[in-house]
Amino acid sequence: MNHGPISPLSNEDFKQRRSELLSRCLPNSLCIIPAASLVKRSNDTEYAFRQDSDFWYLTGFNEPEAVLLLSNSDDYNGQMSMVFVQPTDAFAEVWHGRRLGVRNAANTLGVDYAHSVEELDEHLTDIVDGHHQLYFASKANPRADDFIEFAIESCRSAPKQSKAAPHAICDIRPILHGMRLIKCEKEIEILKRAAEISAEAHIRAMKYAYAGCNEFELEAEIKHEFAIKGAKHEAYHSIVGGGENACILHYTENNQAIADGELVLIDAGCELHGYAADITRTFPVNGQFTEAQKALYQLVLDSQYAALEALKPGNTIAQGMSAAVRVITEGLIELGILQGDLDENLEDETWKAFFMHGLGHWLGLDVHDVGVYKSKGKDCPLVPGMVMTVEPGLYIPSSAKVAPQFKGIGIRIEDDIVITESGHKVLTSKVPKRIEDIEALMS
Repeated sequence: MNHGPISPLSNEDFKQRRSELLSRCLPNSLCIIPAASLVKRSNDTEYAFRQDSDFWYLTGFNEPEAVLLLSNSDDYNGQMSMVFVQPTDAFAEVWHGRRLGVRNAANTLGVDYAHSVEELDEHLTDIVDGHHQLYFASKANPRADDFIEFAIESCRSAPKQSKAAPHAICDIRPILHGMRLIKCEKEIEILKRAAEISAEAHIRAMKYAYAGCNEFELEAEIKHEFAIKGAKHEAYHSIVGGGENACILHYTENNQAIADGELVLIDAGCELHGYAADITRTFPVNGQFTEAQKALYQLVLDSQYAALEALKPGNTIAQGMSAAVRVITEGLIELGILQGDLDENLEDETWKAFFMHGLGHWLGLDVHDVGVYKSKGKDCPLVPGMVMTVEPGLYIPSSAKVAPQFKGIGIRIEDDIVITESGHKVLTSKVPKRIEDIEALMS
C-alpha cells in the first residue's frame, strides 16, 4: 500500500506532454529519452536513485535503466509511445526492490507498447529505420549515446535490407526544456506544497536555534521536517552557514558551532514528486539582530522588494536585477561601505564585491531548472507559468576594508515565485523575513 503523498499528475497529464512534444517535432521523427542509471557511491553500494528530470516529466516512472521512445511517423498512425523497462527478476527484486516489469508497463504508464530493456538493441534498429529525424540529448547519457549510435550505424550499414538511417540528428532539449519552463496548474500546485513544507522547515530551524548550537543541528531539524511532511528528499544539499561561513555561497560542511551574536544563513528546500523548493533565510542565532546586522539585512530585504516589484509579465529578470542592484548600491554608499557617486558605482559595478551572483534562476524539476534566459542576445520576457527564485544577498568577509561592525556578515533572502497574469505570486511567504517578525518568532 502506498502511504506517501499522492501526486496530482495523472497518466493523462503525461500522455498530453508526450503528444505535445511530438507535435513540436518535425514530421516522421523519433524521440528517444532514457531514464537515469544507478550511481555507485562506494564499493557495491549506490546513491539513492533520482530519476532523470526529462524522463520523469514525460512518464512519472521512477525506475532506472528504462528508455522511452516516441514517434510521429505515419507508420504508427501519427503518434506512438513505447517503453523499454527492466524485466521482473525474483532474485534481483529480493535484493533491490520490486520492478514494474514488462507485462504491466504499458497499461500502468499509459503507453502503447512495452518491452524488456534487455531487448532494446534487438528492436531499436528496426524502430529507427525510416524516420527522417532522430531527437535525443546527445552527450547527456553515455549509455544512450552508445545504443543510439549502434542503431543508426546498423541502419547505415544495411542498405540491402532497405534500411534507412535518419537524415538528421536533432537536439531534443530546446523543445522539451521549453515545455518544462512553463508550468501547468498541477505543477504549480506541487511547487506550492513543496514551498510550504520548506517554509515550515525554516520556521522550525528558527525556533530551534540557540547560541552555541551546531550548524548540523539546524540541518537535522530541516531534514526531519521535510520527511515528516511527506518530502523524503532534499532538492539539494542544504547550506547552513553561521557567522562568516555565510559568505561562502555554496558552503556545505555544516559542522561548526554558531557563536552568540552571529547570524546564520540557511538555504534549504525539499523535493516533492520531483519538484524543488528553494528558500534562503538569514537570522540571528540568539534571536536578536544587532544594529549593524539590521542595517545590512534591511538593505537586502529592500532590494528584494524592489526586484519583486519589477517581476511581472513582459518584464525581464534583468530588470529585477537592475532594481535590486540600485537599492543595494545606494544603501552601501549610505553605510560607508562604498564610496562616491551612485551612478559611478553602478557603472563601475563596485557592488559586485559584495553581491556577486545573479538575482535568481528557474525552478521546477531541477532546483536550477531548465529553460533559456536569453534568446538572440536579448533577455527573455517573463510570461505566466514561469517559476523562479528571487535571492539578492550581501557577503562581507572579515578581510573586507569596511567598518568592523560589518565584517564577517553574510545575508541572503530567497523566495520562490510564479509569474501570473497580473504580476507574480510568492509561494514561500509563510516563512517570515521582516526583522520584527523573525525576532517575534524566535522570542
